[in-house]
Amino acid sequence: MSEVWDTLITIQNQLIKRFDETGIEINEPGMDRFNQPGWINRVWSSDDYRRAHVDVVDARDTKGLWMMHCCVFPHLENDGPIFGLDVIAGKNKITGFFHDFSPTVYKDHEMIEAFGDRVSKLKWRKPRELPDWAKAIFTEHMVAAGNVNSTEELEQLIDLSFESIDEYLEYIGTFNELGSIDEGKEKQNRYAHFQKQNPHTPRTMTSLGLDEEDVRVFVQECLFPDIE
Repeated sequence: MSEVWDTLITIQNQLIKRFDETGIEINEPGMDRFNQPGWINRVWSSDDYRRAHVDVVDARDTKGLWMMHCCVFPHLENDGPIFGLDVIAGKNKITGFFHDFSPTVYKDHEMIEAFGDRVSKLKWRKPRELPDWAKAIFTEHMVAAGNVNSTEELEQLIDLSFESIDEYLEYIGTFNELGSIDEGKEKQNRYAHFQKQNPHTPRTMTSLGLDEEDVRVFVQECLFPDIE
């Protein structure tokens, strides 16, 4: 048994539960290719959010590692932030936990300010210098933590993840129709563009045993798909 993995699977299951409760699961074109043994991809949409995606690579048996990506995009005419949560962990510690409410139109959006107030109370949060691609899209409030392994820290991760997704899903829909579709498309495509500059995503996924070409297509076309 692994307390670390148990904690993260609890978070995964809660995210899926909340998306099942609030949205309709959809079959995106091309996504079937990336549902394989040890690799799960599920996508939802609702009146409140445009796209919610949970991506899990479970390589516990083969590589001793587990990885999850979750991202929720607002509708294009919504000026609210993007929900992002990424985790990679071995059996005994979380090596990377990254979580942010990232701006689309407004860097000082009230949902981002509320997120900042919440994460400021995390004593174990470990701010780090971000690369240029990350500085372009993430906020100063972003949680970027590593070497997380104590029971207290793991419990805080569960609490933070549950509170964040509940707050996001409760309030994001209230900002529908407060922005323009053209600006929303531009800002969300900008976010996707810079996410694709992250060299760690494809490197980590291939290190977990996934096919290199599958990973390339996945990152470019399905993980952060451009809006036409």
